[in-house]
Amino acid sequence: MNHYETVFILNPVLSEDQVKETVKKYEDFLVSKGAKMVNKENWGLKKLAYPIQHKKSGFYNLFEFQVDGEAIEPFELMFRRDEAVMRYLTVKLDKHAIEWAQKRVKRNKEKA
Repeated sequence: MNHYETVFILNPVLSEDQVKETVKKYEDFLVSKGAKMVNKENWGLKKLAYPIQHKKSGFYNLFEFQVDGEAIEPFELMFRRDEAVMRYLTVKLDKHAIEWAQKRVKRNKEKA
């Protein structure tokens, strides 16, 4: 099982319930493919660095998970087909990135 991190930006015109449903849909898909969710973060509505589809903000979400590499292609295909998703990026983490991600999670828990 490989360790991955996905950040995706959802359209800002979605309601809060629609955002939660969309995030849940992607999480359920990963779990159905045998993924183990390590961390899930909702970064909220953020301003974009540049306009995307004439929008200046978007709802950012982060998934950190472990899954076989075969599940990534259909996962990203779902992102490409969903009009609610403006951008996404999936990255395979190496041992240094995993350590950094664990420190980030620990730091966020201390803040809360």
